[in-house]
Amino acid sequence: MKTPRIRVGIDVGGTFTDAVAVDATTLELLGQIKVPTSHHHEDGVAHGIVEALDRLLEQTGCAPADVAFLAHGTTQATNALLEGDVATVGLIGVGTGPSAVFTRRLASFGKLELTAGKRLPLAYAHVDDPQDTSAVRRAVERLKDEGAQVLVASQPFSVDRPEGEQAVLDSARPYGLPMTAAHEITSLYGLHKRTRTAVVNAAILPRMLATADLVDASITKAGVTAPLMVMRCDGGVMALDEMRRRPLLTVLSGPAAGVAGALMQERVSEGAFLETGGTSTDISVVRRGKVAVRHATILGKTSYLNALDVRTVGVGGGSMVRIGDGRVTGVGPRSAHIAGLPYACFASLDQLRDAEVAAVRPMDGDPADYAVVDAAGGRFAITMTCAANALGRVPDDDFAHCDPETARAAIAPLAAVLGTDVATAATRILDAGIAQVKTVVDAMIRDYRLDKDTAVLVGGGGGAASVTPHLAHASGMEGRIARHNEVISPIGVALALVREQVERIVPGASQEQILAVRAEAERAVVAQGAAAEGVEVEVTVDPQTNTVRAVATGATELRTQDRSHRAGDTERLRAAAASLKTDPAAVHVLAGTAAHTVYGTETHRRLRPTRRPVRIVDMDGVVRHHAADARVETTTVAGAPELLARLVGESTSYGDGGVRAPALRLLLGSRIADLSGVLDPQPLLALARSELRTRAADEPVVAVLEARS
Repeated sequence: MKTPRIRVGIDVGGTFTDAVAVDATTLELLGQIKVPTSHHHEDGVAHGIVEALDRLLEQTGCAPADVAFLAHGTTQATNALLEGDVATVGLIGVGTGPSAVFTRRLASFGKLELTAGKRLPLAYAHVDDPQDTSAVRRAVERLKDEGAQVLVASQPFSVDRPEGEQAVLDSARPYGLPMTAAHEITSLYGLHKRTRTAVVNAAILPRMLATADLVDASITKAGVTAPLMVMRCDGGVMALDEMRRRPLLTVLSGPAAGVAGALMQERVSEGAFLETGGTSTDISVVRRGKVAVRHATILGKTSYLNALDVRTVGVGGGSMVRIGDGRVTGVGPRSAHIAGLPYACFASLDQLRDAEVAAVRPMDGDPADYAVVDAAGGRFAITMTCAANALGRVPDDDFAHCDPETARAAIAPLAAVLGTDVATAATRILDAGIAQVKTVVDAMIRDYRLDKDTAVLVGGGGGAASVTPHLAHASGMEGRIARHNEVISPIGVALALVREQVERIVPGASQEQILAVRAEAERAVVAQGAAAEGVEVEVTVDPQTNTVRAVATGATELRTQDRSHRAGDTERLRAAAASLKTDPAAVHVLAGTAAHTVYGTETHRRLRPTRRPVRIVDMDGVVRHHAADARVETTTVAGAPELLARLVGESTSYGDGGVRAPALRLLLGSRIADLSGVLDPQPLLALARSELRTRAADEPVVAVLEARS
């Protein structure tokens, strides 16, 4: 039998390094390996990555040449900042006159606190003229004397005029230090925030460069020819060379790997992803098939780092129960893992003999109200996982499953203290635990205006079953646990797409300027190995901040899933009807391409206009987009420009808030081109033409328009 080509994802966690192999064609999981993270090895985490890869190839029977894609995610950058294990940054400010006043203030970054009592190590030097090589070199020598291990050059308005920062780097190059310029990290205005982002990036640069070199050399030595990719904090991956330039993009990439897995494996189009470990739950949002991203807060300050919007709650599968006055008063934040106690539900019935409840203080400084059971086999923690198993909410094949009888025996002593039965006691535990999670989920649904009728809750992580099923039950939302939830993060790494985001502040941006930003993002992902014919670019123009943003994504190879698993017409119709919450008989096919079908119905309300909700369903039967009221038209590439000009003209609104073109999406071949981020009609039509320019004149095009109020 022919060995399949595989995609390998490796997730380097604080304790374990997980690796998975996914069939490159069917995207099915073929193997998974867990090894201890090698923090203390002479090669650092690189050793664990290579060990995990070797064992994975042995398990699956694949050779290094069978690896079509290899990526890893790491917490190394995050941990470096959390632990204060960073390099001393030499910051060179550039400017004369008023500019010098602003750049000299950048020396205050030395006051940024990394951890309690430990500040960012920074040395500052100033040069008036960046072209004065002698002055720059004197500044570098002074910074080196003060311990600088990496250099940053920053000058006001370098986004528009980068020559000064570049001249500083050119003059400093003979000293052999890693270097970066502020304009290379972000192209957004704001000297202070731009430089702060560049300084934090530089602080982790030497450590990340060393790891990158070790991993790259080890993978090459192992015989893998596929380019090594690294997980980004916005849910995509980047080439190793890009990571060497901007290692800060790997900060907060741990949660991003999990939601990438939910996007690609679970095909979530609208909802919340909850990645639950033993101690906490990371909550993120998927809206219209895309992860929610925002500028991250690092070291207590906002930055220009685009990262997954993830909100963490201190409740996980191992969270311990708190009691007082004969009731459950809360769950967590202390977990059994931190307290050094085993879960009661994973004990044997014999070990649970003669169990009695006690209230303890797990760690110094904790309140003495955490419930444990002291039994024949020792002391055990009562956890969220115990309660979920007692109620039968943990699937038989789940990572956290145990014998329900044992779980009920673990809860029984607490139920007696509470004066109730086991089921009620377990329910009260889960109610207390998910209360904090529900508050955050509800807030994120409001913040991102998710449609609760179609939004789903998807649980990942080893503790998923302790939170997601009960939250779904309590909220009335649809919920499910992701397949292979315990390795959803490395699966996300294996399936992630190459991603690049380009941002420019362009007041009154013209069509040409918007298209130029789009083209820059497209070139960037192609340069990192994405197949040009599969690149998708989403463009957003924010008229309030004058920001033009282009997000490009693409695969490093064209992936074609096994057609034998595709949904039939009836299954896709049912999926659309379920999403529309109506009878399949009331749903009609409005349009379609080879990859997508557009379904619609009509809703009539008294004294209100008729609405035409629409759902776009892919060949797997997954709803990829939903619109509350949309217009759908079919044409060809040749006829699209004229038709789109007319449709956009008819649907554009004018008012005190300015011009608002409709939200436009085009179905082209296997793609949904999302142009909804542009409000001005002319740039919108220009972007539409750019999507059409390389396609055959007779190729069908489906336009889905949503008018904006």
